[in-house]
Amino acid sequence: MFETLKKLFGLGPKTDFKTLLANGAVVIDVRTTAEYAGGHVKGSLNIPLANLNSQMAKLKKDKPIITCCASGMRSASAKSILKANGFNEVYNAGSWYNLKKFEL
Repeated sequence: MFETLKKLFGLGPKTDFKTLLANGAVVIDVRTTAEYAGGHVKGSLNIPLANLNSQMAKLKKDKPIITCCASGMRSASAKSILKANGFNEVYNAGSWYNLKKFEL
């Protein structure tokens, strides 16, 4: 039960996004094209959540993927969709702005 509570409140181990990015992780920004145009992480791919299923073939299952959006809700959905389709190493960064500080 304690482990479930830790997960719910984000008290588990923190993801090392800096290392993931340095090792070639792909950042997928699932906001709309207009939102993405207003600012994004350098080198990220813009695949709006509504288009993720149809554009999944562009992604490689052997590379880590980091999802982001405006607040973390859509990126959490994107992570679930990717995991359900056989992508094993997927991380939700929440807001794209959280990743800006790790840009290479």
